[in-house]
Amino acid sequence: MTKTPTQLLVLAAVFALLQWGTAFAQDSSSGSAPALTPAPAPATETSVKGSFDQALQQEGNWYFSWGYSRQFYAPSDIHISQPSLGNDFTVHQAKASDFASSPQDTFKSLLELDFTNPQENVRIGKFMNPEKTFAIEFSLDHSKYNVDPGQSVDVSGTINNAPASSPMTLDAQNFNYALHNGLNHLMVNAVWLKHLRGPENQAGQLQLISRAGAGILLPHADNTILDNPNEVGPKNENVCCFSKNDWWQINGWTAGVEVGLRYRVYKAIYLELTSKVAYGVLRGVPVYKGSADQTIWMWEQVLSTGFLF
Repeated sequence: MTKTPTQLLVLAAVFALLQWGTAFAQDSSSGSAPALTPAPAPATETSVKGSFDQALQQEGNWYFSWGYSRQFYAPSDIHISQPSLGNDFTVHQAKASDFASSPQDTFKSLLELDFTNPQENVRIGKFMNPEKTFAIEFSLDHSKYNVDPGQSVDVSGTINNAPASSPMTLDAQNFNYALHNGLNHLMVNAVWLKHLRGPENQAGQLQLISRAGAGILLPHADNTILDNPNEVGPKNENVCCFSKNDWWQINGWTAGVEVGLRYRVYKAIYLELTSKVAYGVLRGVPVYKGSADQTIWMWEQVLSTGFLF
């Protein structure tokens, strides 16, 4: 039978549809799908990432400072446990002081590269934004703690398996307790800076600086309890940090806040004066045949100089 042109067009259309349907079915069975153009990242996300990348690549984005400090301590309870000696007692509200070296001793220590003699403070940080108003830093506060001799304190518990007599006058033989080399605060801090006056990021700039952080306490215990001196070290052989005979031992944690002023003396050099409050929890501080526990509130004044690099 002869087909009309209209019929031929219809047949051609049907044939084309069949071919297209076959191809579509093969694509579907193979799991492929039309490629989709990924949506652009939100403008805010792109901006934050760009600012962070820019901050990491800027010059003068790191800083380092070294300083000198004085510490003041709130009265503290110190618990002593020496089971084999029959001692389990607490000295209540013991007063303590720092151990400030003279300017001459400090200068001599620096010349001899003995950085553990003065009550030093070290900060090293990195700015995390292009404006240099926020940083993350590592800090070391090499503070020193000495229970004041000659004071009269209340004592509770047992000494030599008998009730402790109270009060007790502390002296070099019955209770000479010191974290003298020292009561080291090692912390990671978040740091904020706010422009106050002067040209920004130039000599003459004055900034408000604040810190908040937490970390570990790494003390060196030097004490004599009831005529028994504690022996730790020697320093050059057993340095740190987990043996009972190590010079420095991890004996607790600390947290603190700090606020003050930073003045840019030169474009890359600054002076900083700050006040810090820290709370520390000490556990297992070594004493002769036993350990000591206490909590400490410290107020610290720090004067330091630093540079950007």
